[in-house]
Amino acid sequence: MNRDTSVAAVPLRTLLNKVPEVTLYFWVIKILCTTVGETFADYLNETLGFGLDNTSILMTAALVVALVFQFRARRYVPGIYWLAVVLISVVGTLLSDKLVDDLGVPLQTSTIGFAILLALTFAAWWASERTLSIHSIVTRRREAFYWLAILFTFALGTSAGDLFDEQMGVGYWPTVALVAVLIALITAAHRFLHLDAVLAFWLAYILTRPLGASIGDGMSQAHQDGGLGLGTTGTSVIFLTVILALVVFLAVTKVDQTSTAETIETDPARV
Repeated sequence: MNRDTSVAAVPLRTLLNKVPEVTLYFWVIKILCTTVGETFADYLNETLGFGLDNTSILMTAALVVALVFQFRARRYVPGIYWLAVVLISVVGTLLSDKLVDDLGVPLQTSTIGFAILLALTFAAWWASERTLSIHSIVTRRREAFYWLAILFTFALGTSAGDLFDEQMGVGYWPTVALVAVLIALITAAHRFLHLDAVLAFWLAYILTRPLGASIGDGMSQAHQDGGLGLGTTGTSVIFLTVILALVVFLAVTKVDQTSTAETIETDPARV
């Protein structure tokens, strides 16, 4: 198996991948975090009456603190990593909501804008590192690109999901079904048609945002609006509890962690 010379040149003390292995647990927690990003942002903004500006400031500050701990860690730590994902999902949601609800930017424009920002992030990442694989997040520069890309995937998914759900009138549960089918098609294309693994990963990662958001809306919204009527509080508590249980499980079992030797020997192009 070919080695990544850019990884091999990094001092040994930094050769612990800073992100988890892409397992079933990864995708389950990612979707749960996405759902929380939608419902918890609404809970703070509307239910508690913080307002969009105060909620944005509070969650951005919390995200900065979480990322400081994430960047200072020498290896993947489940609690720190997934806390950062939960918070960045909330901030990405708020970023889209701020543009659309407060500044009056049309959803079509915000969707295109975030897609362009994400594409530019990937282009700069590739130009600098020659890989977009999450299995090579072994330097701070790669980690910075990684988290910036994640922020824009959440913001893009929020705008695109809202555009599809609300303006096109598709509805929460039909959107869940449609996005799930798209993710299944991407998975099949990767497995049977040799779709590039890195491309397949990031396409699926983007699509989990509208999937999770639509699940969150479908559970929290009132019956007359097509939801289950659980409210943002109940939905957020349910998903945060499941996330916590899964993160504790991963911290104890370490089933999603890569050893230093594996990081050195693994081809970073794989996902």
